[in-house]
Amino acid sequence: MSEDTPVTIGVLAMQGAFADHARVLERLGARARLVRSEADLQGIDGLVLPGGESTSMQILLERMGLWEPVRRLVLDGMPTLGTCAGMILLSRHITDGRQGQRSFDALPITVRRNGYGRQVASFEAPLTVEGLDTPFPGIFIRAPLVEDPGGAEVLSTLDGHPVAVRQGRVMALGFHPELSGDDRLHRLFLDLVAGAGELAAGEQRSA
Repeated sequence: MSEDTPVTIGVLAMQGAFADHARVLERLGARARLVRSEADLQGIDGLVLPGGESTSMQILLERMGLWEPVRRLVLDGMPTLGTCAGMILLSRHITDGRQGQRSFDALPITVRRNGYGRQVASFEAPLTVEGLDTPFPGIFIRAPLVEDPGGAEVLSTLDGHPVAVRQGRVMALGFHPELSGDDRLHRLFLDLVAGAGELAAGEQRSA
């Protein structure tokens, strides 16, 4: 991938605010590809798991034959951004998961679904985020609560609980950056994607 070639980011398009993520990514110069089949995963440089309803997303991923391909891609090192329900999918433990609910175990975090309340309890809060000079407008809608970061790097907290975490090439946010009008966290994710691409290119040159 040359410097002049934009990265291609797959955005899981089962439900939720996937179109908003795609618009932000394209505004920042990336190519956004809506992922609805295994073929859509081919050739992407990064992946976004958007908000939505985590159990419904699991059902749809399984129904479309995407659960295992997406899980394997993330665990094999694909740069991945999960927001809200995407954070739940990336987690190791879900303390209040429904019967049969599972996750990718891509981050060592323990989460509680809707930990900040139902949709009527949605709110916005300014967040201090590592790597950003000024507060980020965090929009929380049926947001998961991180009960234990499990060793993941904590990028931001709210009332003592992590709301943004990262480990390796995987980043998860408990809020909705795509609805904020602030592109900085998507830009940080694209920096993560670019860094992974540079690392892979270096590995190929040294092989």
